[in-house]
Amino acid sequence: MAELRLVELSAETIVAVNNLSLKPGQEQFLAPVSYGIVSTVVNPATTWQRVVLDGDAVVGFVSANFDPEFPQGHFRSVLLRINVDADDQGRGVGRFAVASLIDEAGRRGEDHVDVIYEAGPGGPEAFFQRVGFTPVGETEYGEVIAEIRI
Repeated sequence: MAELRLVELSAETIVAVNNLSLKPGQEQFLAPVSYGIVSTVVNPATTWQRVVLDGDAVVGFVSANFDPEFPQGHFRSVLLRINVDADDQGRGVGRFAVASLIDEAGRRGEDHVDVIYEAGPGGPEAFFQRVGFTPVGETEYGEVIAEIRI
């Protein structure tokens, strides 16, 4: 593995991000990438979207929102999406992306980052717990709200 680095989502990387593959069964836990990218257009001042590169290869994508005025507290500092290409899962790409997000949240003066996910076999819960998120509640739809303190 070359050195991982983050770059901003751009016209040069968006096609590769949209083509990140998933392992069988993961698609049920993730909306299409293009849905998440739309949030940059809707509110570019609060959305943080980065592409994870391994050398020149796109291996992941991470998106967050930092909006202290957002009406729902769990969306004020939140990891919205993390994708790691199926072939690159288990190599530390996701851990790198979350650590980078936590660093960004700290630079913005946040004291935590939330994540919302659907629990279930094959879902992201084990990953989020491994990187330090702790369940703290549930949405009105039964999704898990977890946080990591900075």
